[in-house]
Amino acid sequence: MIGKLSGRIDYKGSDHILIDVRGVGYIVYVSDRVMASLPPKGEAVALYTDLLVREDLLQLFGFTTLVEKEWHRLLMSVQGIGAKASMAILGALGADGVSRAIALGDWSAVAKAKGVGPKTAQRVVIELKDKAPSVMAMSGGTAEAVDVEEVIEDAAPKPRKAPPVQNMAQPEALSALGNLGYGPSEAASAVAQALGETPDLDTNGLIRAALKLLAPK
Repeated sequence: MIGKLSGRIDYKGSDHILIDVRGVGYIVYVSDRVMASLPPKGEAVALYTDLLVREDLLQLFGFTTLVEKEWHRLLMSVQGIGAKASMAILGALGADGVSRAIALGDWSAVAKAKGVGPKTAQRVVIELKDKAPSVMAMSGGTAEAVDVEEVIEDAAPKPRKAPPVQNMAQPEALSALGNLGYGPSEAASAVAQALGETPDLDTNGLIRAALKLLAPK
C-alpha cells in the first residue's frame, strides 16, 4: 500500500498530477481544492495517498491531511459513492466542511458536490453521522498537512498512562472544534454549556452537542 509520496511535480492535469519520486513518476488524482493548493510544476510536494485497486485499474488519490484521507475512505464505504463522488465532495467542502456537514446532518451541503444527488447525500449523512466526531477529534499531528521535509514516523502511540475518559472529553472536544475553525472562547462556551446540560457526555457526544449549539439559528 502506498500511503505517502514526496517528490516534485512533473505535470499538472485537470484532475491529477504526476509526481517524480527519484526518477519514478506516480499519477495521483486530487480534488479541485487540493489542486488549487499545490505549488507550481517543478516544485517539491508531499501528499498522503490512498490506492484504489480493481481488477483492471490501479489509481492513487492524494490528500494534504490524514483527516481528508480518512473522510475519503469513509465516503467510499457508502453505497453510491465512488472515488469520483468522494473527491467531488471533498473538493466542494474540504475535510472540515465534510466533518461539519455530516456531524450536523446537513445533507444539503453534501448535495452541493457535483454529481451527488439529494438521496445519495442523505445516505452519506445517515451512514457516517456517528463516525464524524471521532474523525474530527483526530489529534494534532494527524490533522495537520504533511510537510515536504517531514518523515512520518510509525503512528503507534507512545506508552503512557491513559487518563479517565471523562477527563479527556472536554480537551478533545475543544481541539476538534478548534480544528474546524471555531475560536477558543466560542468553543469553550459551547462545550461548557453542553457539559452543564449533560455532564456525563463522552467525547463524541460532547462534540456533537457543542456543534448543535454553535450551528446558525
